[in-house]
Amino acid sequence: MATETVSEFALDAAPSTPAEAVRRVESADELGSEWDAYVGACPDASGWHYSAWLEVIERAFGHECRRWVARDEYGRIRGVLPMVRLRSRLFGDFGVSLPFVNYGGALADDADTRTALMQAASEYARQAGMRHIEFRDREALGAAWPVRTDKVIMSRSLPEDSETLWQELTTKQRTRVRRAQKHDGITVERGRLELLDDFYAVFARNMRDLGTPVYGPALFRAVLERFPHAFIVVVRHRERPVAAGFLFGHRDRLEIPWASALRDYNAWGVNMLLYWRCLESATEQGYLEFDFGRSTVDSGTYRFKQQWGAEPSPCYWHYWLAPGRDMPGLTPDNPRFRLAIGAWQRLPLAIANRFGPAIVKNLP
Repeated sequence: MATETVSEFALDAAPSTPAEAVRRVESADELGSEWDAYVGACPDASGWHYSAWLEVIERAFGHECRRWVARDEYGRIRGVLPMVRLRSRLFGDFGVSLPFVNYGGALADDADTRTALMQAASEYARQAGMRHIEFRDREALGAAWPVRTDKVIMSRSLPEDSETLWQELTTKQRTRVRRAQKHDGITVERGRLELLDDFYAVFARNMRDLGTPVYGPALFRAVLERFPHAFIVVVRHRERPVAAGFLFGHRDRLEIPWASALRDYNAWGVNMLLYWRCLESATEQGYLEFDFGRSTVDSGTYRFKQQWGAEPSPCYWHYWLAPGRDMPGLTPDNPRFRLAIGAWQRLPLAIANRFGPAIVKNLP
């Protein structure tokens, strides 16, 4: 089982990469296509590491985005580190690489270059008076950095065709998917911008019901406009959207970072139908892996994903902490947020949708 661990970090540890080789870039224009070329060639990169994701965040939320680049003596890029600075009276001043998604952190040719990039960002944060930086890495970096490992990514490999995938499901799963399909008026549609309003209608209501402020639709619109491999799947009952998923493809992996279903239709199994159609779409498009997103071990969402054959792999979220600061606790599991969650669940949907985006843009 994943546990939370914390260790000390010494900022003055000297990397072998010269400090002058790491430089903070003021804007994406300085790099041109170099950043994305490096990300595209890096085997550890996620789709969120591309410059377009920082541009989406700047456009949708107005956050301050920072970029560090490490070069060798010939001027070639050896590593990159993106970071977003979030500042608010409610939650403080901190950085995340990268917020709102599961993947981020430094990409580098070697461990010393990665350390140099992280130290450069940490020194910037120290001088700017920030509380911490959260690096959302996919592998452990050793004892030098405080780390959280209480979340896991749930994913599964995919067969070559959807018929094989269907046979890999349990009899109970196939029965539940068929039950949803047999309800009169149930249809499923896959698309992009034309389905954004339908996706958002389901997503916003479900977030309110969970007690969580919702992102504004501008975020999802910007992702669809900037990333050609992002798409939406919507389950309808007649004209009403009742379940929806927002999917993001990169290389051989299809990820579902955002998905929701209306509670009124839970008994119909529309959520099962949604996930089946998403998995089916993944095989139809030739993806080799389906990423169900992160969960807490043994939680309800963990068990839901596990039934689809998903296996856990730990998240390694490393931190730079300002002197005297403890590990941050900006999660819905934090007891200090329970009253706020309960109050938000009772808000009229229109009020939650109006004020939610201004709050949630500062929650990573």
